[in-house]
Amino acid sequence: MESNKNIVVESVEDSVYEDQSIGVELTKKDINIMAFRSLFLQASFNYERMQGCGWLYGLLPSLQKIHTNKNDLRRSMKGHLGFFNTHPFLVTFVMGIILAMERSKQDPTSINNTKIAVGAPLGGIGDAMFWLTLLPICGGIGASMALQGSIMGAVFFIILFNVVHLSLRFGLAHFAYKMGVNAIPLIKSNTKKVAHAASIVGLTVIGALVATYVRLVTTVEITAGEALVKIQDDVIDKLMPAFFPLMYTLLMYTLVKKGWSPLKLIAFTMVFGVAGKFAGIL
Repeated sequence: MESNKNIVVESVEDSVYEDQSIGVELTKKDINIMAFRSLFLQASFNYERMQGCGWLYGLLPSLQKIHTNKNDLRRSMKGHLGFFNTHPFLVTFVMGIILAMERSKQDPTSINNTKIAVGAPLGGIGDAMFWLTLLPICGGIGASMALQGSIMGAVFFIILFNVVHLSLRFGLAHFAYKMGVNAIPLIKSNTKKVAHAASIVGLTVIGALVATYVRLVTTVEITAGEALVKIQDDVIDKLMPAFFPLMYTLLMYTLVKKGWSPLKLIAFTMVFGVAGKFAGIL
């Protein structure tokens, strides 16, 4: 009973910051430092946390300024080291909003859910803006100049692309932070509603990520009379698409809760995949 009581107490304490006073106002210099450090977002990219380490690196100076309470700073840093992935050029928009929430001392769960809810859609938006629009335009103009024998083609490409990129990176950082600060009184008065809405959006995004990135299908077929029934195409996908990815994700979640390390999960997945292939079920 005592251990259960301790778990409940720790869970409640982790859901809020000890110091609930509004944090110190961040200056333009602080926001510029955050935007500059965001350039290293993917310097430590990995498949466990994606951009998590680079995300914390960008926020850290501002977090140290906001959280003078060491326990709050520790809790905030731990939360921001989790899984995160968005478009690297638009990440400062998310950072600005999150710093405003950190300054108003929103609970870490709401902050994390908001981070995922805002960051995930920007991945697709950024791809369309930069890789499918800006890059071809700048590259096409630069290539045209280069084909005419002008060395300025390469220079034009680099300058034009990065003027747009850096203007958005730094501009969005200031815009998002100001927008978040102006919304602080509204957020404070509707904390539960904001947390609930952010949780719903966060779960929706996670569900979409599972269906999109987790690949698990079965090749099992059964014969019913003269008919050949494919379990995956004719049964599972018609009843519940992405059912196996969901089940496997829940299995991974269960093993993580039991203390399995990422390396063990990767090894388990490899063994499961090879065994399933040889058994003829995957």
